[in-house]
Amino acid sequence: MNKFNLKARIRQANPYKKMAKATHEHKVVPNLLNRKFNQGEPRKTFLTDITYVNYGSGQPAYLSCVKDAVTREIVAYHLSRSLKMDIVYRTLEKLADSLDELLHPEA
Repeated sequence: MNKFNLKARIRQANPYKKMAKATHEHKVVPNLLNRKFNQGEPRKTFLTDITYVNYGSGQPAYLSCVKDAVTREIVAYHLSRSLKMDIVYRTLEKLADSLDELLHPEA
């Protein structure tokens, strides 16, 4: 390789692929909505997402939120410094507190 001035390219690990593999260790539930998210009734369909932002000197912060699909209102959220399952549990606790048993029976 030195004789012909060739260099080997070493691929870097994809952090998104690593995160996707980490989330597949939990069970998968059946798809009941079939991508029909707007069911026409509030508090029946909720959407969730976890996203991250870098702040300060490159430290990540993770935001987990739950959104009502009909009213498009953020019903519950939790901000954390780590991406452990605790972020999901705390978000769901806040969701239960904010709904006060006003949940649709088919939710």
